[in-house]
Amino acid sequence: MIGIAAAVDVAALKDTTLLNMGIFGIFVAVTMVIVLRASRNNKTAADYYAAGRSFTGSQNGTAIAGDYLSAASFLGITGAIAINGYDGFMYSIGFLVAWLVALLLVAELLRNTGKFTMADVLSFRLKQRPVRIAAAISTLAVCFFYLLAQMAGAGSLISLLLGISDWGGQALVIIVVGALMIMYVLIGGMKGTTWVQIIKAILLIAGAAVMTIWVLAIYGFNLSSLLGAAVETANNPAVLNPGLQYGKTETSKIDFMSLGLALVLGTAALPHVLMRFYTVPTAKEARKSVVWSIWLIGLFYLFTLVLGYGAAALVGAETIKGAPGGVNSAAPLLAFYLGGPLLLGFISAVAFATILAVVAGLTITAAASFAHDIYASVISKGKADADTEVKVARRTVVVIGVLAILGGILANGQNVAFLVALAFAVAASANLPTIVYSLFWRKFTTQGAVWSMYGGLGSAIILIIFSPVVSGGATSMIKDANFALFPLSNPGIVSIPLAFFLGWLGTTLDKNREDTAKQAEMEVRSLTGVGAEKAVDH
Repeated sequence: MIGIAAAVDVAALKDTTLLNMGIFGIFVAVTMVIVLRASRNNKTAADYYAAGRSFTGSQNGTAIAGDYLSAASFLGITGAIAINGYDGFMYSIGFLVAWLVALLLVAELLRNTGKFTMADVLSFRLKQRPVRIAAAISTLAVCFFYLLAQMAGAGSLISLLLGISDWGGQALVIIVVGALMIMYVLIGGMKGTTWVQIIKAILLIAGAAVMTIWVLAIYGFNLSSLLGAAVETANNPAVLNPGLQYGKTETSKIDFMSLGLALVLGTAALPHVLMRFYTVPTAKEARKSVVWSIWLIGLFYLFTLVLGYGAAALVGAETIKGAPGGVNSAAPLLAFYLGGPLLLGFISAVAFATILAVVAGLTITAAASFAHDIYASVISKGKADADTEVKVARRTVVVIGVLAILGGILANGQNVAFLVALAFAVAASANLPTIVYSLFWRKFTTQGAVWSMYGGLGSAIILIIFSPVVSGGATSMIKDANFALFPLSNPGIVSIPLAFFLGWLGTTLDKNREDTAKQAEMEVRSLTGVGAEKAVDH
């Protein structure tokens, strides 16, 4: 099979620049029209935060898939499989199994208990002020880490398409993506963002399906032939075996366990995914959206296996690593090999759409958390009207957008799947123990919740700061420094058990007991949905 190295060079990619930008421009124009139409009905806080609870289960399920299948899934995982084979595919398995945990453990219970945000659930039977502040802070932290990954993906993609390798050019691209994101969220709210997610999910899955069928057709629809070609191109049988990335040392094995723990438990605590369950009118539609989304997500992750090994076989690991954008360029390079400039332009536009849609979802979640949980519930003590709350949310969007742009410039060049894994670790540490305890442990108290959230969040962030991700390594964010005191790249194996322990310890040592009537009401509502439909919009 002819390798792509002879067919692709910077000049060839630059020849496709106008086409790529044209396709992307069409997507932005179409989605902006949809966002503008959707914004006409944004009259109340429920409209802005939860799209007026007007989406069907199938529509919301597609949007959930759109939220979940981020740039990490498409660019990062495909690249990870192309470079590290089996170990890269563990990201796909981790993300998919994680989704099952989210469905079985928390999704419907949260939908029945909450109103707009995760903090509604956590503060339902606990003291409002301390729990809402802690939940809002953890939500903002998780969204920020996830935004870093999407912005880094934008920088990698553009650097490949335009042949931009200098820091200033990539920074300008990240600024443009951030500005577009702010416009989507300011204008469209959750309804506009959801429609962008639906369109993007359909395009992403369709594009991945076309490329998957194309790659399999080259090898006679024989997966064994594809895997054999990947081994031959790499000249390394280890790409089919565990351990290429994580099995070399005892530390890397523990790091892999930490990564798996973060992926599997983090999804059940991602605020921007959980917030999607408030956009449907009933618990029945929430269940339907869950079934719909899991089929779409599962199908897509099967595609990534073929795309990753297809890139390894047809493009080659060395070509991928040497291209502008590095590991994240595997999927676009494979598209260029298969269909030339036109397919590259389409896949690149889809990847752009993926980034824009996910950052919009993250931004509105973070803004809703600040406006609803901090401003309306804590600062205004429940006296703020809906119009004022939405105004605060819109201003928050701008602040978050600017911070995301600055963070994305700093994180540019990192593997986006890896950065998302850090966001999962922070979510699993800061949010999951409190969510589980709130829903399933009657004796859980406010002190336990606050200890768990701050302890989990603080430990995860501190361990990340002192890990090889930030300093001390060839791919670290700060290359000229070395203060990596913690040997693991992912903190989950330490911070998640610590957060569960602190939640138990804080509750055990707390002499104050919570309102038993509220506990009983929450249990009935979470399990049956009785009272939820009536209460959520009041």
